[in-house]
Amino acid sequence: MKITIIHQHVSADAAADERDVLDQAEAIKHALTGKGHAVSVLACTTDLGNVRRKLDVQKPDCVFNLVETLDGSGRLIHLAPATWETADIPFTGSSSEALYLTTHKLLSKERMSAAGLPVPEWAEEGGRNAQRSTQKGDWIVKSVWEHASAGLGDASILRGVTADEVADRIPAGSFAERFIDGREFNLALLAGPDGPEVLPPAEIVFEEFPAGKPRIVGYQAKWDGDSFEYAHTVRRFADPAADGPLLAELKRLALRCWKVFRLGGYARVDFRVDAQGRPWILEVNSNPCLSPDSGFAAALEKAGLPYADAMERIVREAVKGMLGVPGEPALPGRDGSPNRPPVPSPGTSRTPRGGVPTQVQRQAAVTFRYEVTPADVGAIREVTASTGYFHDYEIPVAVELAEERLAKGAASGYEFVIAECGGRVIGYTSFGPVPCTKSSFDWYWLAVRPELQGFGFGKQLLQQVLIRAKAMGGTQLFCETSGRPQYATTRAFYEHMGFTLCELLNDYYDTGDGRATYCKPL
Repeated sequence: MKITIIHQHVSADAAADERDVLDQAEAIKHALTGKGHAVSVLACTTDLGNVRRKLDVQKPDCVFNLVETLDGSGRLIHLAPATWETADIPFTGSSSEALYLTTHKLLSKERMSAAGLPVPEWAEEGGRNAQRSTQKGDWIVKSVWEHASAGLGDASILRGVTADEVADRIPAGSFAERFIDGREFNLALLAGPDGPEVLPPAEIVFEEFPAGKPRIVGYQAKWDGDSFEYAHTVRRFADPAADGPLLAELKRLALRCWKVFRLGGYARVDFRVDAQGRPWILEVNSNPCLSPDSGFAAALEKAGLPYADAMERIVREAVKGMLGVPGEPALPGRDGSPNRPPVPSPGTSRTPRGGVPTQVQRQAAVTFRYEVTPADVGAIREVTASTGYFHDYEIPVAVELAEERLAKGAASGYEFVIAECGGRVIGYTSFGPVPCTKSSFDWYWLAVRPELQGFGFGKQLLQQVLIRAKAMGGTQLFCETSGRPQYATTRAFYEHMGFTLCELLNDYYDTGDGRATYCKPL
């Protein structure tokens, strides 16, 4: 799969919290490259048109979105993913809407409060209080837009004031919320085939903090390696035996946040638990840090999920999320197809490698067509090669069949079914009448782009072959695959689809690699 990692432009003199995205990009690139993907990295500025033009050239299958700010402002975080959405480019993580709502902390609080989720009382700049009480207490002032604890420190705590009093002291672009002086927990969530998975909860422990010093995860605790806060703010994973009921409630609330904000891919929910054991949601982070030393990576390790596997899972969830179709088991076959290709005729020309549109339109229906266009030659080459199963000498054979069909039409003896989603080729299959027979057909090739396998497209393509071959007067369809043990699932698929083993030739492809031929009446 071709993946472009996009992050915000980082200047040479940027602060530590801005530079961290470079570490994320490097770690994710290394992880996905190790999984066999072709990965590039692109810096993003407010000139989103320029980024879009670069993507039009690169044609990635997926964008790994790491854009946290634009022009140094967190309030622009949603603009980059909004660009990918309008271009129908699959991208990782949450939607632009979810990113906007969770980054704007006041909107986030309003939505959680409306959903009945526990959030601390808050006060807005200039006295515009969403909630109001006369009770004095301690408050913490935060930025409405910025994350990574930007501007957060001991001076952010206001002690012994009411909501009205604190409102007069809130600087522009900030708000205040009741300070919950208690335990702090982070719950990371990762999307999966059965819905979001809550990773092991981590507790932030404030070790040896002197009396009166606020127990908060401020900017220094996160980014200043020489500070007291950095050294004495420790992450530990919670003990289910000691905190079972509390952790169950935190998990329930985290999953509820995922649903309320319609999150995607991965996220983190931060909690405080007061002296009475009541949890309060501080923040929903729909774009948490993924660097190897982050809390998210630590939670993956605690859960026994390899970092590279999780990054690939995030990518595949992004592509799956753009499809909007139910999944089915993948249909593995010999060299990526359930059948062997015919031997190419000598002296035929080869078409240079062509590009294939790689973005799948959200919620688009799968359509099938039977005529091959010149653009399909490159698409067939790309789809076939992308599976990673075909030998280098086999890929040109698939292309040759398409070229023959273009040159000679039905007289070529090769029929095609092209699968498209949102007008983009996602897979194909080819078949044709067996020469010198009255009504027998051979089924040749089947290939589906690897990121789209598991959605039943292979099965749908085969069903189209059955319909087309029968309509053309066919009475039986033949296909072949390897007799080796690793192709047992392919042979089982044939049998599930009504094929019967009719011939087994030992050592046909190679020593110990026989040919199994199957037949299905039409």
